[in-house]
Amino acid sequence: MAHLVETMAYAGAAPWHGLGNQLTQKQPIEIWQREAGMDWKIQESPVHFKSDSIGTLGAIHSFPEQKVLFRSDTKAPLSVVSQRYHTVQPREVLEFYRDLTEVSGYELETAGVLKGGRKFWALARTGQGAALKGNDQVNGYLLLATSCDGTLATTATPTTVRVVCNNTLTIALDGTSRAIKVPHNTRFDPKAVKKQLGIAVSQWDEFMYRMRTLSERKVQWHEALGFFMTVLCDVSPNSKLPEVLPNERALRKVQALYESQGRGATLASANGTAWGLLNAVTEYVDHERRARSNEYRMDSAWFGQGAQIKQRALDTALQLVA
Repeated sequence: MAHLVETMAYAGAAPWHGLGNQLTQKQPIEIWQREAGMDWKIQESPVHFKSDSIGTLGAIHSFPEQKVLFRSDTKAPLSVVSQRYHTVQPREVLEFYRDLTEVSGYELETAGVLKGGRKFWALARTGQGAALKGNDQVNGYLLLATSCDGTLATTATPTTVRVVCNNTLTIALDGTSRAIKVPHNTRFDPKAVKKQLGIAVSQWDEFMYRMRTLSERKVQWHEALGFFMTVLCDVSPNSKLPEVLPNERALRKVQALYESQGRGATLASANGTAWGLLNAVTEYVDHERRARSNEYRMDSAWFGQGAQIKQRALDTALQLVA
């Protein structure tokens, strides 16, 4: 089976998905580009097709409304998109961080290519951080990712990482993600995105205040069960239980993570609290959820169904302290 991760690089400690080539810290963008497998370009070609014709090789026709995107290095096809589709090159994702790392104190930690080049990303630590009680450290990050097959807009997402377990969580308040999304029918403007991100990153303090509130909210056992059933089984705590509980395996796993088996579950911030509930779900999604491989799990946790589960967990946890 082909790996979902084409190539990847990281600096510092191994990332939560355990994938990639290790770099020493504070490497220039050019080194990251090479080691993360992002030193190629997306090229374009008109769409042509062949019509069958008896006794000949067939006539070649063009389809001017569409174009094929392919890799400059391997010539492997990536997707067929409309002529209005604006591509973002792998190098542009890394270049986005150049001034942030050289002037603003950001540090690139991971970057790489997914799905053979159809999706690529870079993740940098912002320098923001906070400790909840029990020395439970949470650090701020910025994730920039895009695709060239229409599955993901170019998206800059303020993110947190809980150090004790490497759980990742998108910064979102009031049910709204602080991600900045640029659809591919418009041109990616890094300066405009950074201007919008200035507002999003400034909400770090408010977000961590809410997380601290979660760490101080003690939870009864029936509240914990109701939380997990809402998040994982889509069953309201007040509704009648179905004969067969959907996602029961996941329910049992997150309960075990919450009660003691999770990394950091016994810290004062998480033991018997709403913060512990949230981190049981994020740890399950990032580390334990069934997946064909770590690559598939990572793609889901950041961009797919796993990300949606984590968002639902955050929204449900915040309702406990509303």
